[in-house]
Parts: sequence; structure tokens; C-alpha cells
Amino acid sequence: MTSVSKEVVISESEYAFISQAAQGPLSLPGMIDASVSTALQRMFRDPRILDSQERGNLIAQLRQAVAVVPDVPEVRVLLGMALCVDLQAQEAMEELREAVKQAPDCFVARLKFGELLMRLRICDQAAEHTHRAAQLASNAFQSELARRQATAIRTMQREGIERGGYTGFFARLKRARAKSAQKNIQPVLAASE
Repeated sequence: MTSVSKEVVISESEYAFISQAAQGPLSLPGMIDASVSTALQRMFRDPRILDSQERGNLIAQLRQAVAVVPDVPEVRVLLGMALCVDLQAQEAMEELREAVKQAPDCFVARLKFGELLMRLRICDQAAEHTHRAAQLASNAFQSELARRQATAIRTMQREGIERGGYTGFFARLKRARAKSAQKNIQPVLAASE
């Protein structure tokens, strides 16, 4: 059984892609200062490196940035990812969902929303968003990111690691009894022929 971490991990190249896609939201004056930009880069290298105070400051700055430019989905994606690292999954889902709603053709919004859904084990929706991200990919790097994520989702679905994929004790007991009863009936049917 595969274990899926609850942290959203992003590489430095993804970080550069997000920055470029948003026309440099990390350097817009008055929105995000250099210390927050540095904290984002550190968080993307290793999500566990920031302490709770640094994460809180980062989230506050990103919320301000979203308030200043609410129609730039990539800034919402950054906020959503920071919320994920801070284990605030519900708020992260709302931000990423809003980013997808604002820009349905934004590769990174679709990919990261799909990743969050995957980590929350909502695999059907995760597969949809990841598939759409793969369709929106504009280069080999993006295609590879979407392909890897889609592979992880398919593995989770195949192994039953999804919300609703695990069954309760009574459902397993019922299936075991049905199998046992079927095994007992087969020899009787064979003998009666």
C-alpha cells in the first residue's frame, strides 16, 4: 500500500514557472516583500523547513497579495499551497478552487488543485483536474508533472486508497460470508450435475 504525504511539494522549477505565469507576483511592489519571497523559495525546497510563525507570516502576506490582485489565479495558487503546507486543507481547497474557477485554462491551478484533491484522496475529481492540466500543458516539463500525478492517482485508485475506497468492517464481513457461501454452493452444484 502506498503512503501519500499530506504536504504539497513543489520544485524550484515549478516555483519559477508560477512566478513567470503570474508576470512576477513575487516581485510586485507593496504585495510581497523580499523576506516572503525567500520564505516561499525555502518552503518549496522543503515544506517542513518553515516554523509556524514563518508560515503564518507567509500566509498573511499572500492573503494581502490576493486582496490586491484578486484576479491573478497564480497568486491564489501560491496561497493555496502555503495553506496546504500549514495543514489548512479546507481553506487551501477554497483558494485553489477559486483559482480554477477564475482561470479554467490555467495549467498550474488545475495541477495543484488536482494534487490537493489527490492528497485528500478524492481521486475521481483529482483525476479530472489532472487530466485537464495535462491537456493544458504547454511544454515537456508540464506534461511530465501532469503525467506523474496522473500515475499516482491511478495507483491510488487501483489500490483502493481513496475516500470511499475503504470499506467498513461490516461490508468486509458481508463480502467474506458471500464468498464462503459461494464456495460451499459450488461443490453442491457440481455434485448435482
